[in-house]
Amino acid sequence: MKMERVVLIGGSGFVGRAVANRLTEANIDVIVPTRHAARARDLTLLPTVEVVQADVHDEATLRSLFDGVDAVVNLVGILHSRSGSPYGPDFARAHVELPRKIVAACGAMSVPRLVHISALGASPTGPSEYLRSKAAGEDAIRSAGHAPAWTVLRPSVIFGREDHFLNLFAQLACKLPVLPLAGAHTLFQPVYVGDVAEVVWRCLADPSSAGQTYELAGPTVHALHELVEYVAALAGCRVLVVPQPEPLAMLQARLMELSPNPIMSRDNVRSLRIDSVASGAPLPFGLTPSSVEAVAPSYIGNESQRARYYSLRNRQRYRQD
Repeated sequence: MKMERVVLIGGSGFVGRAVANRLTEANIDVIVPTRHAARARDLTLLPTVEVVQADVHDEATLRSLFDGVDAVVNLVGILHSRSGSPYGPDFARAHVELPRKIVAACGAMSVPRLVHISALGASPTGPSEYLRSKAAGEDAIRSAGHAPAWTVLRPSVIFGREDHFLNLFAQLACKLPVLPLAGAHTLFQPVYVGDVAEVVWRCLADPSSAGQTYELAGPTVHALHELVEYVAALAGCRVLVVPQPEPLAMLQARLMELSPNPIMSRDNVRSLRIDSVASGAPLPFGLTPSSVEAVAPSYIGNESQRARYYSLRNRQRYRQD
């Protein structure tokens, strides 16, 4: 099947932008629905991308968006939710109900292919509501059977120029002399956003990926404290990283949850109880993953001028987000 037209659900986010760029390189027409078209206006500079203002949680809207397309890629993911059992209502809406609606709309409009981004460690018995809801979302995708033909991707934490992971820790390291760190010894295998985008494209182009679940990771396993210390050094900032016991981390996270945009929640702390490490090859299709050390210096620099303005630049970017 020739791939010509693809809808990216969640395409205006960090990973979605990378996927849109990769599909544009392949000369694919890309539709990016978003509630706030102004936030995705930079995507309109890509020659094959169309940004559409739409509510993807509306089933009729989804069917309209999917009319005549060759594939759908679901990139939607959130990190915070009100609490619930087995997961909170915000996780349920974004990670479970939306995939069900996407599957139904794909079936109604005869969309042949669906690629769904989940998370490494997703499990119905996972320690956090985030991981349990991601597992339920995978079940919703697999319930489609062969219509559409689906592929599930399970990335470790994703890094890249616009990430909210390494950039966040670099920002904190430049503000704080001491950084209490929850899950300091939790292991991660960070995957580069460009590699994730490449895998998405390969899945769409290779029919053999249908019905497969692929883990996505980088070449190296790092403890969280090692990553924080590394990006602090890149940013030219001195910080003492202090491993934080979980009871104290939960208390700190509870206080952070009072903020309109918390950088940490108690559910995030629970997610840190398990490692985010691939069980086999880091990437499918024989791809060679990019390392943090090869990419991060390109956007987190230790030159004196760059370090001086690093915190200010990030504050401005987060305000715009």
